[in-house]
Amino acid sequence: MPSIDALADRLSTYLGNDQVNLVRRAYFYAEQAHDGQRRRSGEAYVTHPLAVANILADMHMDHQSLMAAMLHDVIEDTGIAKEALQAQFGETVAELVDGVSKLTQMNFETKAEAQAENFQKMAMAMARDIRVILVKLADRLHNMRTLEVLSGEKRRRIAKETLEIYAPIANRLGMHAIRIEFEDLGFKAMHPMRSARIYQAVKRARGNRKEIVNKIEESLSHCLAIDGIQGEVSGRQKHLYGIYKKMRGKRRAFNEIMDVYAFRIIVDKVDTCYRVLGAVHNLYKPLPGRFKDYIAIPKANGYQSLHTTLFGMHGVPIEIQIRTREMEEMANNGIAAHWLYKSSGDEQPKGTHARARQWVKGVLEMQQRAGNSLEFIESVKIDLFPDEVYVFTPKGRIMELPKGSTAVDFAYAVHTDVGNSCIACRINRRLAPLSEPLQSGSTVEIVSAPGARPNPAWLNFVVTGKARTHIRHALKLQRRSESISLGERLLNKVLNGFDSSLEKVPAERVKAMLTEYRLELIEDLLEDIGLGNRMAYVVARRLLGDGEQLPSAEGPLAIRGTEGLVLSYAKCCTPIPGDPIVGHLSAGKGMVVHLDNCRNISEVRHNPEKCIQLSWAKDVTGEFNVELRVELEHQRGLIALLASSVNAADGNIEKISMDERDGRISVVQLVVSVHDRVHLARVIKKLRALTGVIRITRMRA
Repeated sequence: MPSIDALADRLSTYLGNDQVNLVRRAYFYAEQAHDGQRRRSGEAYVTHPLAVANILADMHMDHQSLMAAMLHDVIEDTGIAKEALQAQFGETVAELVDGVSKLTQMNFETKAEAQAENFQKMAMAMARDIRVILVKLADRLHNMRTLEVLSGEKRRRIAKETLEIYAPIANRLGMHAIRIEFEDLGFKAMHPMRSARIYQAVKRARGNRKEIVNKIEESLSHCLAIDGIQGEVSGRQKHLYGIYKKMRGKRRAFNEIMDVYAFRIIVDKVDTCYRVLGAVHNLYKPLPGRFKDYIAIPKANGYQSLHTTLFGMHGVPIEIQIRTREMEEMANNGIAAHWLYKSSGDEQPKGTHARARQWVKGVLEMQQRAGNSLEFIESVKIDLFPDEVYVFTPKGRIMELPKGSTAVDFAYAVHTDVGNSCIACRINRRLAPLSEPLQSGSTVEIVSAPGARPNPAWLNFVVTGKARTHIRHALKLQRRSESISLGERLLNKVLNGFDSSLEKVPAERVKAMLTEYRLELIEDLLEDIGLGNRMAYVVARRLLGDGEQLPSAEGPLAIRGTEGLVLSYAKCCTPIPGDPIVGHLSAGKGMVVHLDNCRNISEVRHNPEKCIQLSWAKDVTGEFNVELRVELEHQRGLIALLASSVNAADGNIEKISMDERDGRISVVQLVVSVHDRVHLARVIKKLRALTGVIRITRMRA
């Protein structure tokens, strides 16, 4: 185990004496704070912070990050307050330590909730100072290296969290070396048998391949020498988890993956990279469609390199990466490769650092919009996809999006308001469905309309965390306003039965009731009523005094069909305007409209707290689905005949299925959208006029 003196010697190569002494001081403070504490392995606890600081020293991190590494468990494990650290080491170091510390003083119902809340806290600290995540990654890396002393269940839980969150974050920040180690250690802990098998197979394969690798390496070096290019050629090792993911994801055998030979060529300048590309393409034939230029268009994490695949000797595929030394350093250490933190704050971050800040800003925006910590962590996991597509705005700006993104993801990436008001899109100047996955190189144009709202169906196909979070947020706001409106109508309907209304109820009584229900605003109470969480009948009784027995409300509540998300129509009986209807109040879902005689609500039909009499307003609008069963003689072009008849009556077929009962009679199930019962009668009349129709039945529960 390296000592503080050995670490100090390493730090003196790039830090000043005063800064090295501050790191020493932080170490001795941590040693004293953790005195008597031991790790599961039996070692003194202070060996862990020292190891974390060593990992950060490998990245050449600044002295404040190293001090935070020494002290990162002090608040959490020793009872020393943040204020005490601030007095000793300054506000910056105290904030870094607090950002890495878990929320130990709170009790959570589940491990998942605790994990989500802790990550949410860390994300907010990252937004203030991105070094928080670097200290956390170093802390997690040392914990993963010493995982074997823990119980099997705890090992798997920590490994799963690392593979799902911390490895993708390391990838997002361009820290390739740490990501690889996270993935291999996590894979070993999650699947020890599979990891051991693949390790043994790789070891055998490398021995067998040695001669071919050497020959290819020699021919590549010779090719560069002929063209007078200075460059280092080296064989690239595939890591275990990468092999496992390819085997699972692409359903390939181990031999198929190991048959590909991978090399890296490191040169001094960017223009030399392109010269090398020309030279290797002259040496071996390139594989069409396998060339990627990440120098001209870097990946979202700042990664730059040229990738090409060649047909080598004996038809062996060769993958080649060509990059400069600076790009190689950036590929391995990412954001930590060129630490641009300045105490003055006057220097603008560039490259990977700017991209990392942009990502953290996006994470913070998701955190503010998310309904709860679990929803937030789900959005972050979605947003950590490693593969990107590159698309263009109509003005030629490049946008990076995760693979599988749609026009809706693109719209939200441009701006939240563009996403919220999006109604259609053009991909390469042609109208396309909003759900169509985007391809790299496409030009995407969004068609928006003022007053347009996000569609709940978008949640089925969007892939970015930002789009998902903002759609949910907009739907929640829409749902709240609609719930308040419906709740007010329901409450006033009951109060009207007692010759009263919400405006006539004394303000003191309303205030007392809000206090009793632990609500802040009257809107919160109305929202609860609209969502079916509280019964309007019960609330009205409490507002008018418990002793009052409310008479039944006069007349049914009229519905207009435009109530939106808080009012839905039962699929069991599919009511349409003109049908006698009743409303069933369902907790959390609002009101579900059923036919008056629907069997599914027969038990609660006469309970005033569960059901409310409804009627259709005169100005009811919208389209309503009805299921029809048509029995008719079998004939050619049957579906076309039915479709044209429904169309002639201004109806629309939403769904159609045919069940041939015998050789002569066919039974067709139609789901038709109509405006009301009169419109339905017109549709049925048109269908009856068809030759061979025996019976038409409207299907109900």
